[in-house]
Amino acid sequence: MPNFDDQIYAVLIQIPSGKVTTYGDVAKLAGFPRHARHVGKLLGSLPKDSKLPWFRVINSSGMISLKGESFVRQREKLLDDGVEVKENGAVSLRRFRWDGEPA
Repeated sequence: MPNFDDQIYAVLIQIPSGKVTTYGDVAKLAGFPRHARHVGKLLGSLPKDSKLPWFRVINSSGMISLKGESFVRQREKLLDDGVEVKENGAVSLRRFRWDGEPA
C-alpha cells in the first residue's frame, strides 16, 4: 500500500490529548477504510520509545485491545493523558472519541 505507514502516522499525530480513536477510524481518516487490522499491526511494530501517541488508539468496542504489561502501559498513558479508563480497559467513546477534526 503506497504511503500507508506515513498516512497512518499523519493521523496519529493529530489525535489531541485527552481523546481516543479506534483502529478503524485511523484507517478511514488515513484513506484506507477497512484496514483496521493493518493499523494495529503497524502500531504494534513501533519502537517502545516512539513519540507517536499510539496509546490513544483503542478498539471499536471502546476497549484497550492489548494484554498483560502492554495493557497496563496503555491504560496508564491514557490516564495520564486525561482519559478515564475503567479497570477492564473500557473507555467511553461517546465522551472521549476524537472526531477527526484538528484540535
